[in-house]
Amino acid sequence: MTSDADTPKIGPDSAPMTVSEPLRRAIGDRYLTYALSTIMHRALPDARDGLKPVHRRILYAMRELKLSPTSGFRKSAKISGDVMGNYHPHGDAAIYDAMARLAQDFNMRYPLVDGQGNFGNIDGDNPAASRYTEARLTAIAERLMEGLAENAVDFRPNYDGTLEEPVVMPAAFPHLLANGSSGIAVGMATNIPPHNLHELIDACQLLLKNPDCADESLVGLVPGPDFPTGGVIVEPQSSILEAYRTGRGAFRLRARWQVEDLGRGQWQIVVTEIPYQVQKSRLIEKLAEVIQTKKVPLLADVRDESAEDLRIVLEPRARTVEADMLMGMLFRNSDLEVRFSLNMNVLIDGRTPKVCSLKEVLRAFLDHRRDVLLRRSQHRMDRIDHRLEILEGFITAFLNLDRVIDIIRYDADPKRALMAEDWGRKHVRATSEKDYVSPPAGEGELTEVQAEAILNMRLRSLRRLEEMELIAERDALMKERAALDDLLADPRLQWKRIGADLADVQKTFGNSWDKGRRRTTFAEAGVVEDVPFEAMIEREPITVICSKMGWIRAMKGHVPLDTEAKFKDGDEGRFLFHAETTDKIVLVGSNGRFYTLIGANLPGGRGMGEPVRLMVDLPNEAEIVDLRIHRPGERLLVASTEGDGFVVAADEVVAQTRTGKQVLTLRDGVRAALCKTVVGDHVAVVGENRKVLIFPLDELPEMAKGKGVRLQKYKDGGLSDATTFNLASGLSWKDPAGRTRTETELGDWLAKRATAGRMAPRGFPRDNKFN
Repeated sequence: MTSDADTPKIGPDSAPMTVSEPLRRAIGDRYLTYALSTIMHRALPDARDGLKPVHRRILYAMRELKLSPTSGFRKSAKISGDVMGNYHPHGDAAIYDAMARLAQDFNMRYPLVDGQGNFGNIDGDNPAASRYTEARLTAIAERLMEGLAENAVDFRPNYDGTLEEPVVMPAAFPHLLANGSSGIAVGMATNIPPHNLHELIDACQLLLKNPDCADESLVGLVPGPDFPTGGVIVEPQSSILEAYRTGRGAFRLRARWQVEDLGRGQWQIVVTEIPYQVQKSRLIEKLAEVIQTKKVPLLADVRDESAEDLRIVLEPRARTVEADMLMGMLFRNSDLEVRFSLNMNVLIDGRTPKVCSLKEVLRAFLDHRRDVLLRRSQHRMDRIDHRLEILEGFITAFLNLDRVIDIIRYDADPKRALMAEDWGRKHVRATSEKDYVSPPAGEGELTEVQAEAILNMRLRSLRRLEEMELIAERDALMKERAALDDLLADPRLQWKRIGADLADVQKTFGNSWDKGRRRTTFAEAGVVEDVPFEAMIEREPITVICSKMGWIRAMKGHVPLDTEAKFKDGDEGRFLFHAETTDKIVLVGSNGRFYTLIGANLPGGRGMGEPVRLMVDLPNEAEIVDLRIHRPGERLLVASTEGDGFVVAADEVVAQTRTGKQVLTLRDGVRAALCKTVVGDHVAVVGENRKVLIFPLDELPEMAKGKGVRLQKYKDGGLSDATTFNLASGLSWKDPAGRTRTETELGDWLAKRATAGRMAPRGFPRDNKFN
């Protein structure tokens, strides 16, 4: 039940209670609003100062708190609280995370915040809580805000209209490229690496001299990114040039390493710099995983010996391997090499998203610097005009000091009297109040500003020396004003002044500064990726043992094949053969998949070994049909229990992953029966019905994958075994007594493929196996 008071009133003056519109338009409008907000106010940086709104507000709030590089530190909680309350109405955790990143020298090439306390580290540890850390601005951050008090940029109201914040920072240097930026918006993203400030200013100077210079000239001065963590860029110069020309590309970045000699032929590799934005702890975990999975068999151990300097020690398994070869494999299998994408998608003039080239980004910065210079110069001229007006009033007062004193002493409204006085006439000082007469208004009157300044002047300033100082100050200001007037009227002087300002920044924060020199170098990538896998493994003899239940191990050396091996209770040996650590071991599963093991990766001979199913993804219901050494160039005969098969090249069955490679296609209820090396010119097949069929090998197709063709026809049962042989040499098998028997008269069993065959010769093994 609802009362009359709860019933909506509907009338000509009442607002509609609901508004109907198509769902598509309603969602579209709202999503567009969200997308624009994300693009302009969150994800993309401004090309002029290289900052996002949250970073700009953090720096401005710290400036308002007077946290200069020479001041004391303030609690980070205070800073993030002021930012949130005054300018950025979002979570304090997000604000503190953004501020902490500005203080991390492993993330920022030129940190803008000077942090005191735990602000995180290259291991990936998070900063301490904001109540435990303190911060202030750095010297280079002050250069970003230089001119805010001189009307250099526009201000706008904050979110609640009680304060004002800058729309953009004046930015005395190209901060967008110096510190880089990254962000993900709606439908677009940006990823800009940091660069060297000295090189960027050289490129700006070139643009000032020659606005139409080629991209090659700019890239000659800015050869590539300069990451705060150093490293080595191995990207070809042509790719770097194309990336800077189009604004899109990528850079291959590698860790910096060196070989450390331990004496007596022993050595180790020491990594001193890792790629940008790679967490050291995650990198160590990845290297440990590489060792455990034996993806790089020659890597024996990894240790983190870092203190203040980064030091990761890599121990080789053998001293005979080449260091370049080992590192080449590590670059392929770990984050010691990364690919840093370049996508210079920025906001031009704070409004238009655009993927810009290197020249366009630098031009946007220089145009912004010119606007800042013009605004600051005009602001200075206005201040000079105001001061000159006051100085003219002071000088007039000193020239007519007695008259000014009389007016102040006797006039009831001295301000009006000073403004009405004709200072072109000479006045005589009154001796008493009755002798004073307020003069009529005339030429040479003082303005209100001048009169107010005279009345506020201190008595101690009434000295002859002060008059001389005022005249000198006036002359100096007139000279400065003339120079500013020339600057505002001549674009050439403006660009010259911008170049001088950039040179001053370069002198302070360029190569002469200990933190300003380039950290990332360039090198050729080399061809270590093409090294054969066998070359990475020290060749040693092993004896491979695999039990019936699938427990596998490798004993060192070639032990006699009749050596008795130990197995778990209820288990027994099945495969025993000699191999080498460089060999690839092919495992054939009854599911028709072929798996590849590496001899060097097999567990040691001590104990019972390990289940092969821990090394490859062989299903529990699948059995091991065969285990053999991969011989390049060989051909294999594969067949199913249904009697279908084909010939496959040995190189086609090698799998690159632990999931294996499907070679023999099987339907439900059918299993892979055999895998034999092809030798000779004929195929012999025997079924479970003991019928033997012999046919020419060329009747079998050679395939890489499939079901194959019918080898032998069966009414009951299926295929038991098959082999290949030379017809001229005859077909051999072992009789029940263990003696080898060879049958050369095989005409009775020769027939076309896919026929039934004839009963096996007398003395053929009862297990229906050829050998």
